[in-house]
Amino acid sequence: MDEKLQKVLARAGQGSRREMETRIRDGRVIVNGAVATLGDRVSVSDIIELDGYPVKLTEAGEGRRVIIYNKPEGEVCTRKDPEGRPTVFDNLPKLRGERWIAVGRLDINTSGLLLFTTDGELANRLMHPSTEIDREYLVRVMGEVTEENIATLKKGINLDEGIAKFTDIVDGGGEGINRWFYVCLMEGRNREVRRLWESQGVKVNRLKRVRFGPVFLPSKAKVGRWVEMEEVDVNSLCAMVDLKVSAIAQKTQQQKLDVKRTKNKHTGGARRPKGFDWQSTDKPEFKPKKPGKRTFR
Repeated sequence: MDEKLQKVLARAGQGSRREMETRIRDGRVIVNGAVATLGDRVSVSDIIELDGYPVKLTEAGEGRRVIIYNKPEGEVCTRKDPEGRPTVFDNLPKLRGERWIAVGRLDINTSGLLLFTTDGELANRLMHPSTEIDREYLVRVMGEVTEENIATLKKGINLDEGIAKFTDIVDGGGEGINRWFYVCLMEGRNREVRRLWESQGVKVNRLKRVRFGPVFLPSKAKVGRWVEMEEVDVNSLCAMVDLKVSAIAQKTQQQKLDVKRTKNKHTGGARRPKGFDWQSTDKPEFKPKKPGKRTFR
């Protein structure tokens, strides 16, 4: 079946659909020996090159991978940083013929859950506002928070880009001047959580994303390490955004051993980077209580 060229390239893990459209316009994509143009349609039987390198094409749903990364503070969400700072891509598993695509971003001072996938179409749909996927954060604020403040944050605040609000706020406890809260919102604007709290005269001094839609940050994903999602969970994620799911093939014993070795190499043996993680740190820090019955979507 023929599909748009940029869609096929995105699914092959070469980048987002928008990035692929730019590369096609720049004449960097060759299809069957000819320079491609926007609007071209291709199939998996076509021969495609990007920047002089062959692209491995896959059918929809085939070979799709998703990993959960526990980002530490101090890492930036770019592939290469001009200032030489560590990036979230430094600790990810190496790929051949494709690349990891980040589902959204976290600023340098925010830690927690980041999703990465080899499927650009999946990344695009997960990030698109029309899917209305909620994000849950654990936040520590410094200052007095009243019931009126919480009501205002849930009703909505007029930021530069328009009205923003938390869809829910759950008290996580606290000691002294610091209070913990679990908050949920439906979009991912730049520094949105921090700006919402700052509008109420309090300062965010710790922020961690703990959930993206149905995906929670697993306790085994320590700071600076990643965990690969099982194929059945990836299929559930795809079904949520109306993407074709892959047929789950039974793994051979050798494939199971290869997966186990890879996970041990990248999760068990990775160097623990600097960065606070309230779930795993050895410091005698206050640990927020977890909410009881959640009202998050």
